[in-house]
Amino acid sequence: MALPIVAVVGRPNVGKSTLFNKLVGKRLSIVEDTPGVTRDRIYSECEWRNRKFMVVDTGGIEPKSDDVILSQMRRQAELAIQRADVIVFLTDLRTGVTADDYDVSRMLRKSGKPIVLCVNKCDSIGEPPAEFYEFYNLGLGDPIAISAAHGHGSGDMLDEIFKYFPENTDEEYDEDYIKVAVIGKPNVGKSSLINRVAGEERVIVSDIAGTTRDATDTIVENEHGKYVFIDTAGIRRKSKVLEKIEHYSVLRAYMAVDRSDVCVILIDASVGFTEQDSKVAGYAHEQGKACIVAINKWDAIEKTTNTMDEFKNKLKEDFSFMSYVPFIFISAKTGQRVENLFDMINDVYRQNSMRVSTGMLNDVLSYATTRVQPPSDKGRRLKIYYMTQPSTKPPTFVVFVNRADLFHFSYQRYLENQIRQTFGLEGTPVRFIIRERGRNDDK
Repeated sequence: MALPIVAVVGRPNVGKSTLFNKLVGKRLSIVEDTPGVTRDRIYSECEWRNRKFMVVDTGGIEPKSDDVILSQMRRQAELAIQRADVIVFLTDLRTGVTADDYDVSRMLRKSGKPIVLCVNKCDSIGEPPAEFYEFYNLGLGDPIAISAAHGHGSGDMLDEIFKYFPENTDEEYDEDYIKVAVIGKPNVGKSSLINRVAGEERVIVSDIAGTTRDATDTIVENEHGKYVFIDTAGIRRKSKVLEKIEHYSVLRAYMAVDRSDVCVILIDASVGFTEQDSKVAGYAHEQGKACIVAINKWDAIEKTTNTMDEFKNKLKEDFSFMSYVPFIFISAKTGQRVENLFDMINDVYRQNSMRVSTGMLNDVLSYATTRVQPPSDKGRRLKIYYMTQPSTKPPTFVVFVNRADLFHFSYQRYLENQIRQTFGLEGTPVRFIIRERGRNDDK
């Protein structure tokens, strides 16, 4: 069900982060010529030969270090090794085989996982230098010469990785099922909510934060529809992720968001909104998922006449970057309003999947541009020719204009609000793709 996981491991400063950035095509990992810069595992989705997989960048392994941070990095790397389907062991041509390389190779052999040995910094094209052949001494088979900085040899490396991918036996649910990821910080009641909607204890519930280690699926069928609820490990702040297994749990939580159709962002009513809630919600928003904010443990709050309205107004400020998201106040413990959650899930799923005809879309565009003139700059005015919707999940609109540089963010937000007022689109982000056409027609 989950994508294959490829862990890039090795001692510090051999180029793991550079290789990671090259594979994912963007600069996600910090690259600096100082050992120990990457302290947390960083992960991203990649694709090779039409097969998607997750690549995990790890902190460097220093097997015999007593330094607290380096020891923690080693534990993270050990966990990545334990959970990975394939391990890329990266070494450095310039330093040659070191004692730490031998120690890491022994650790990897004990794991029993497929290992792809790569020798980095082979920057010249052609036959590798004589120093390359000493890496056979690690006893991990034929090394592959690569240059993470320039991309040389990366195709050979990916072909070798591809050989070890498990069979693509992903369990795909019927389209009738709505996949719902329940996400949030540890100990906000995610497992309790899953058990409540399932009507039985399917997931361990404990007051100890971090009880749920992996994403687990619970199928629920009722009069509202068919659902797959994905319970995830709580997503902590990186500075608070001390126990090694939780690093991998964060990866599972993000992958659960990727798999989902709807994300229920669970917030503890007794704690309120936190910075980490914004991180969790922000990831779901970036992935274009339909979202609901559920405030759990509402039964434990002392209330006056306006308590709910005041709490909701505060949340609207906190979630100003997701102004489209609906709120629901529930108690997983007592079942209060949990039944209403199903109708809300169905509704935001429909909104996320909504398709608007080009004709109706351009009627709204015509009204909006008549009501508020498009912006101009130095005598040049933005002209919007027409809009169309090429895709859903989330609803994505292509806007054809004369000058993309004149299409300011504020006017995009105005058009988005007009579209939302007309068609709803509650609970779903909206994407705009700007296409420039007729640059000479700008007067």
